[in-house]
Amino acid sequence: MSKKTNPDKSRPAKIRPETGAGTLNFPGWYFNEKILGWAVFIFAFLLYANTLTHNYTQDDAIVIYDNMFTTQGIKGIPGILKYDTFYGFFKEEGKAFLVSGGRYRPFTLVMFAIEWQLFGRNPFPGHLINVLLFGLTCVLLYKVLLLLFKQKVLHNQAYFIAFAATLLFAAHPVHTEVVANIKGRDEIMTLLGSLGALFFSLKAYHSQKNHWNLAAALLFMAALFSKENAITFLAVVPLAYYFFTKATLPKIAQQMLWLFVPAVIFLLVRGAVIGWQTGGEPMELMNNPFVKIEGDRYVPFTTSERLATIFFTLGKYVQLLIFPHPLTHDYYPRHIEIMQFGDWRVLLSLLIYLSLAVFAVRSLKTKNLFGFGIAFYLITLSIVSNFLFPVGTNMSERFIFMPSVGFCIVAALLVWKFSARKNENPAYEKIRPGLLLVTLIVLAFGVKTIARNFVWKDNYTLFTTDVETSVRSAKLQNAAAGELISKATKMEDDAARRPILLKAKEHLLKALEVHPNYKNAYLLLGNASNYLDEYEQAIDFYQKALQLDPAYKDAMNNLAVTYRNAGRYYGEKKGDLSKALQYLTKSYEAQPDDYETLRLLGVAYGIQQNHPKAIEFFEKAAAVQPENADALYNLGSAYFNSGNTEKGKALHQKAIAIDPAVQSRMGGGK
Repeated sequence: MSKKTNPDKSRPAKIRPETGAGTLNFPGWYFNEKILGWAVFIFAFLLYANTLTHNYTQDDAIVIYDNMFTTQGIKGIPGILKYDTFYGFFKEEGKAFLVSGGRYRPFTLVMFAIEWQLFGRNPFPGHLINVLLFGLTCVLLYKVLLLLFKQKVLHNQAYFIAFAATLLFAAHPVHTEVVANIKGRDEIMTLLGSLGALFFSLKAYHSQKNHWNLAAALLFMAALFSKENAITFLAVVPLAYYFFTKATLPKIAQQMLWLFVPAVIFLLVRGAVIGWQTGGEPMELMNNPFVKIEGDRYVPFTTSERLATIFFTLGKYVQLLIFPHPLTHDYYPRHIEIMQFGDWRVLLSLLIYLSLAVFAVRSLKTKNLFGFGIAFYLITLSIVSNFLFPVGTNMSERFIFMPSVGFCIVAALLVWKFSARKNENPAYEKIRPGLLLVTLIVLAFGVKTIARNFVWKDNYTLFTTDVETSVRSAKLQNAAAGELISKATKMEDDAARRPILLKAKEHLLKALEVHPNYKNAYLLLGNASNYLDEYEQAIDFYQKALQLDPAYKDAMNNLAVTYRNAGRYYGEKKGDLSKALQYLTKSYEAQPDDYETLRLLGVAYGIQQNHPKAIEFFEKAAAVQPENADALYNLGSAYFNSGNTEKGKALHQKAIAIDPAVQSRMGGGK
């Protein structure tokens, strides 16, 4: 019987860890995978430890605390699996295609449901799990890179590249959105599962044991059900085999079957749940950045505008990976303006990406390792590039969480090349400058990451900070205003809250400069004006929102409330009974069953000595709240004033029977 051999027979000679000293003089820790693995995990954890006390932020409402399935705990899991990701938040069907292609990402929502079952509405466990999973992802990345590069280069180079690339990945500030925001769990689980699939697939190949393939398939399944981006690993994994092993094409295809099966299962389940149609491209600016407003309607970008804008954002990704400043969570229109190919930044980005693509393709022949890193970056970026379909925004820092692995590989290779120069197997002293350079970059990145984490404390901090960067984002201007209004409504001092409300209005007017058809901005302008007692302005803003969407329930309800508030204001503070009745009548027409409006109309007509009308509206108020002692007492007083003392007395007695304090509260009575 012949002895089993490793299928990858041709490997370069390596320095064994235990004999790595001598002329090369490498320290023992350099080759100690266990120590370095723990160092990576602890480093990643410490970088994000300051997020553990943070609140929920941004899209956490959609997937956690405002999701009707997640907040049911374990009981909500069937609903999570049955519907699209947006259903539990919007609580109505038809929202699956708010963005092109729909969204079905149940795995992390199931995790959130279990956490809710165990801990309730408590963001701490969510943040802690995110940080732990991120640390685990970094450790796995280190293991994967080590496994790959050990097959291709000498040990000292493999350990350098794996450790340097992993530290750069762990510290990179563009990852703050993913780790500091609990909702970013989907990105973490997608990369963790995808890297796990690659790692165990390679272990299965080298050991010829299929139980590792089963582990790879299960992890890939988890990645796919976390986020669709994992599908790009169907190209990354065979590429890794091609670059780093001697596997034949049939063998690669055999290994890939273990990943194709979960991919097919995912696509079938996804199609069964949200359908097979993409829903087309939404013609609304907040869900499709490639539309613009001409007159009073949305029209699509020209092909040239679309491509130029996409290439500009792709260039921004390169810039953020190299120099991550300034950072923002919001790249909605028009933080990224409509671009043209005449812009030098677009042309530079086009040149960069063409060069990267050409280099990656040419590297297939030579198996140049730089080509693998570049190909990894381009492949994983493709699905969020807006080339295949609009992803709902121009760009986002979380979209380069997975592609940044490729960038970090290329960066580590460049630093090694700088250190080793033309020496294939340099001594430890020769690579110290490279280690120092990586250390300095990682420290700089780490400081930026920790500082950026503080911005993710809560929505108020996040929105009011990033709005200074994303000045042209209609969505963020609107969101910052919403937080300011919410803060103002909790303040009792009118003088203190007034400047906050005025600041909110400034943000909303900026949002409308960018997006004149932004109905929610008009709604919030109405709310801010309402709290400022600027009722005519509030009414005008609500009416504009209703012109854009006649079925806009929030605008209809708030308009009715504003009519009521205006009626009270002009009656109680201005003594203008005629104007008060005008507004109260409009409020009544909009909400005929609103108790406070009916009460105020009764009061107004009573002051006018119009007793029949006063009785009419007080009776309607009492019908709406029949056990309300105040309503009955008011009605009794109206009957007293009309001369019907017997009925008035009976109603007063009934009111006192319900609440003995009503007589003193209402100022006595007949």
